[in-house]
Amino acid sequence: MELKFNIFETMALVTAVYYLGKYLRTKIKFLSKYCIPAPVVGGLVFAIITLILKLTNIATISMDTTLQNLFMTAFFASVAFTASLKILKNGGIKVAIFLGLAILLIISQDIVGATLAKLFNLNPLLGLCTGSVSMIGGHGTAGSFGPLLEELGVKGATTVSFASATFGLVMGSFIGGFVAKSLIDNNNLKTPKESHDKEIPLSDFHEDNQALLCQKRLMKGSAFLFISMGIGSVISGFIQDSGLTFPSYIGAMIAAAVIRNFCDIRKIEIEEKEIEVIGNISLGYFLCIALMGLKLWELFDLALPLVVMLVAQSLLMAMFAYFITFKVMGKDYDAAVFASANCGFGMGATPNAVANMDALSTKYGFAPTPYFVVPIVGALFVDFVNSAVITLFVNILS
Repeated sequence: MELKFNIFETMALVTAVYYLGKYLRTKIKFLSKYCIPAPVVGGLVFAIITLILKLTNIATISMDTTLQNLFMTAFFASVAFTASLKILKNGGIKVAIFLGLAILLIISQDIVGATLAKLFNLNPLLGLCTGSVSMIGGHGTAGSFGPLLEELGVKGATTVSFASATFGLVMGSFIGGFVAKSLIDNNNLKTPKESHDKEIPLSDFHEDNQALLCQKRLMKGSAFLFISMGIGSVISGFIQDSGLTFPSYIGAMIAAAVIRNFCDIRKIEIEEKEIEVIGNISLGYFLCIALMGLKLWELFDLALPLVVMLVAQSLLMAMFAYFITFKVMGKDYDAAVFASANCGFGMGATPNAVANMDALSTKYGFAPTPYFVVPIVGALFVDFVNSAVITLFVNILS
């Protein structure tokens, strides 16, 4: 039996799966503790159900995923609207240094992934799926580059990317706490017993049930996004004509970044919060649709290579944070917090980095500089840079 869902039925199903994920996060502490997003939880549950139905020959499920590309492009365009050179300049030398470390980590993750894939006689492009595509890129980048790599003939790229991203979310939190504690103990670092600044900054990644809704600002934010996506479509067309392989959203990201910095120069207000909200909603739907379509049976033949590659990425992240991030960022308590945060968004996402810092601040005291620098690099610039580096590797290895 084949169950077919049209576009309206698909979106209704996706919405139900999203809220199933939210419900499970409230009931299973492990999921909320390690910041596993609701779309990931619900989408994986649905993918497992689909796997069971297929293996038992009960039914197959097909959905109309027409809107998946729209949501994906809207999300990455919203990310690019935060790529303000003015903010980077005002952030100080620590922002530039930490961004440099992030770029070095991105390159290292992709080299490790591609090299190990080759050792297992696998397509090196599949190794990128366990590299920065899923590690520092997280589920958003996994959902965009996975299908792109499958179009290039890499079977199972999407499934491997999402599986790796989910693994990274959990391991990033485990490794972050272990690395920071080891650094503090082994180096006898002086830590503040009590924070003098009680106002620990909150991440922008939270729900605000009391936010005021303004139709004018929301419409303007939507307009900025759609204009950037329209211009970006033309840019992507020119890029594709060059014969190089780029993700479909890269044009929208370029257009959005140019518009943002032009507005900064001309002092034109950008509806940042509204654009962020639309982007986050788009990300939720995009992830749900992508994860619901996972073909988990494609992981069966890749079990051993996948485990080895993910363990290698975990070791890389731990050593990078311990030996490089800590030393480069100053070899003090702040540097230990930076190292922990690096593990959080280096294998997961910015919310994981903030969660790692919160755990340290509660036990050892507040470190203001990492709280300022990490969200700027993790949430504003790293996705843009990561997409460029992955694209470079894809074209080199293709």
